[in-house]
Amino acid sequence: MTETQREERRFETEVSQLLHLMVHALYSNREIFLRELISNAADACDKLRFEALASPGAIVQPGELHIDVSFDREKREIRVSDNGVGMSRDEVVENIGTIARSGTKEFLNRLTGDQQKDALLIGQFGVGFYSSFTVADRVTLETRRADAPEDAAVRWESDGTGSYTLENTSRAEPGTEVILHLKEDADEFLEAYRLRHIITRYSDHVSFPIRMPKLDDEGKPTDEWETVNRASALWTRAKGDITDEEYREFYKHVAHDFEDPAAWVHSHVEGKQQYTTLFYVPKRAPFDLWDRDQRHGVKLYVKRVFIMDDAEKMLPSYLRFVRGVVDSSDLPLNVSREILQSNRLVDGIRSGSVKKILGLLESIAEKEPEKYAEIWTQFGRVLKEGPGEDYGNREQIARLLRFASTHNSDDTQNVSLADYKARMKEGQKAIYVVTADNPAAARNSPHLEIFRKHGIEVLLLSDRVDEWLLSHLDQFDGTPIKSVAKGDLDLGDLVDKDAEGKDAEGEDKAKEALGDLPERIGRTLGDRVETVRASQRLVESPACIVLGEHEMALYLQELMKQAGQQTFGSKPVLEVNPTHPLVQRLKAADGAEFDDLATLLFEQALLTEGGQLDDPSGFVSRLNRLLLKAA
Repeated sequence: MTETQREERRFETEVSQLLHLMVHALYSNREIFLRELISNAADACDKLRFEALASPGAIVQPGELHIDVSFDREKREIRVSDNGVGMSRDEVVENIGTIARSGTKEFLNRLTGDQQKDALLIGQFGVGFYSSFTVADRVTLETRRADAPEDAAVRWESDGTGSYTLENTSRAEPGTEVILHLKEDADEFLEAYRLRHIITRYSDHVSFPIRMPKLDDEGKPTDEWETVNRASALWTRAKGDITDEEYREFYKHVAHDFEDPAAWVHSHVEGKQQYTTLFYVPKRAPFDLWDRDQRHGVKLYVKRVFIMDDAEKMLPSYLRFVRGVVDSSDLPLNVSREILQSNRLVDGIRSGSVKKILGLLESIAEKEPEKYAEIWTQFGRVLKEGPGEDYGNREQIARLLRFASTHNSDDTQNVSLADYKARMKEGQKAIYVVTADNPAAARNSPHLEIFRKHGIEVLLLSDRVDEWLLSHLDQFDGTPIKSVAKGDLDLGDLVDKDAEGKDAEGEDKAKEALGDLPERIGRTLGDRVETVRASQRLVESPACIVLGEHEMALYLQELMKQAGQQTFGSKPVLEVNPTHPLVQRLKAADGAEFDDLATLLFEQALLTEGGQLDDPSGFVSRLNRLLLKAA
């Protein structure tokens, strides 16, 4: 080559527009320029390794492939260099100058207006290199292909606005060097600790050494190089070659946690697509687990190059407590590598990852129940979101759920649906549950009285997510799940006879003895109730509220109202206990006393269910009148 081969090319109008979009809009933070340049350098090293194997006579692989990062505070320069495959003049135009080629107008015509699709197109056109202009007002690139002579090197330079230049130069070693001439507002990147932090964050597990000048005792760069990344992607190694201690240490690095993980699962998938996953279940829930504004997810890598933290699309929200990495060889990314494209590749990785994690949890639940109990204590409420979010895996998620139960004396959530089914009475046709605002309210619910009398187990659900869970989980292993506080109750032969052999005849007579009392109570309560009827549920309490089969619990309706949400619940049913003394007294009452007793009966049932009184002072007045009369 000769000096006369220097040329200047002007960017087309469309290119200038695209560069402006790139620098000012598509990249959310400037520090990723270093990630992009290191990614390109790592690709060059990968290509050299491949070409040296394919053409051993034409290309000689150096003893060590590496990437060097240095800076000069006085010159305001950052240099990123590699000893990879390098580029010829044509390749510079084709690869680095992709955005500047004559097909740019055609490329822009392909933009659809859909942000995600357009971002993918831009990414395919290789503009990651141009992120350099977010911190530099001028960029110089010098490169020499590994199979070319020293004087066949090329220099490319541009200020990212109107034009760029290409000229020949000489370069002793093959490879590429990018020189960034920094803007006045980019001083933060002229600090060794800042560059090291970026490398550690984004490129720690690039498989090639990333070197920076070693610092002396005064913190000044020396002529000696040192590797600042680990240069080994742990997840790419065979599982048999990784010790438990290495897994634990990597977890602390990737999750920024001081404790060891509770469990992990590591897998390599090959076939139509290739990817590796390493997932961890922490021992403790993070403080921001319930912060809806906080992004959660795993780290995403492509060919061992870090792309993003909190890749929430790789896992569903109910697994947001899981930490780890996904490393794909062929995942499509947008220009900033920060927004995943929703397509079959992503769906395939997501589906496979979910099955691995659920399988891990299921294995722990079966083989190490005490460990699973600890995991459930930390993340159980999050897992309860699963059936509503992930219908395809709801049966597997259901096997992982744990609840408190009337079978136990405490409120520990340690009973699975499978445990419950194994203890069901002969002839029992449903899994019975009750929901409430807290454990005590659930355990003392009047709806449990008939079940307690006849020894029928009921699961006690007191997490606020439980109502939502039941709306998406209506059966388990073919057995319906039914709330004891909603809809009609038919226990059939289970309660036809009690332990003493007494049949239901006495109860039927008591109901008949009520006469027109339900209608009288209904007239007093008016539109506050749908109807009033004799109860099959109650043994000790005088009355209870029963909602429709698919109605939201009263306590949750109140929470929704307080949050400014509109609820559309129908009027409740009031059930009364025909054998209770208060109900018997109500039969004999009339006038104002009847109205007071009937209204109090309804209001106490409402309060028991977690509802709110429309007129608390009226409630107090009625109660005081009855107390004075009793005194």
